[in-house]
Amino acid sequence: MKLQFLAIPFAVAMTVLGAAAPASAAPPDNDTYAGRIAIPSFPATLTQDTSEATTDAIDAELNGTCGAPAMDASVWYEFTATENATLVADVSKSGYGAGVFIASGSPGSFVVQACAPRAASWSAVAGQTYAIAVIDDQSDGGGNGGAMQLTIDEVPPPPALDVTVNPTGQFSRTGSAIISGQVSCTGAADFAFLNAELTQQVGRFKITGAGGAGLTCDGVTRPWSMEIVGSNGVFKGGEAASVTFAVACGMFACGVDFEERVILLSGRK
Repeated sequence: MKLQFLAIPFAVAMTVLGAAAPASAAPPDNDTYAGRIAIPSFPATLTQDTSEATTDAIDAELNGTCGAPAMDASVWYEFTATENATLVADVSKSGYGAGVFIASGSPGSFVVQACAPRAASWSAVAGQTYAIAVIDDQSDGGGNGGAMQLTIDEVPPPPALDVTVNPTGQFSRTGSAIISGQVSCTGAADFAFLNAELTQQVGRFKITGAGGAGLTCDGVTRPWSMEIVGSNGVFKGGEAASVTFAVACGMFACGVDFEERVILLSGRK
């Protein structure tokens, strides 16, 4: 069967098409490296609509050492450090899947200091100027930019931890050991956990075992208790050596605390 296009008078067609075509918006002033906006100091938070931003060969040059899945909707900033500091460029509160690049030098001789989705940290040197590019890395599955938010600030300290182990524990009829103590975690943590290792000499054999549990990082000191099953035998009454670690990791660094001590295992009631 032969298909035919519907004939529309030229003047009518142009009227319809002209009415339907949206007005094209201009890219932002800092769409390219040449138009980069200076950030005078930190802390600083900047917002911008990047939905009309584009990408070019300079973006691709930055990505040569980072391998972002996409480099859409880039906008550029510049920051000159007035002091030595460990800084973070955070775009995690943007309304799309944003990534960030920090580089010294200039196009053709960039030295990328850091690059990552959501946020990246770097060691800023007093007097050094850094180019900062924010991109849409398409990690959210589509779109071209949107509501961008960039924050420049010092890297927050890692979460603070304090773990203690009680001097006595128990062993069960099946040969597992139960040890306990207290732990606190303060600060912003993406994840936090407690890990304990127990070793006991039983006759000619050294019985070992380990266990783990999650932690809540809210500054509250809480009791903890953990059952540890021997990997090569059963625990008995008597002394056992314990090593207990508490670990909590924020976006950029982890906090760690541990305690080593000899505990006394007694029969479980």
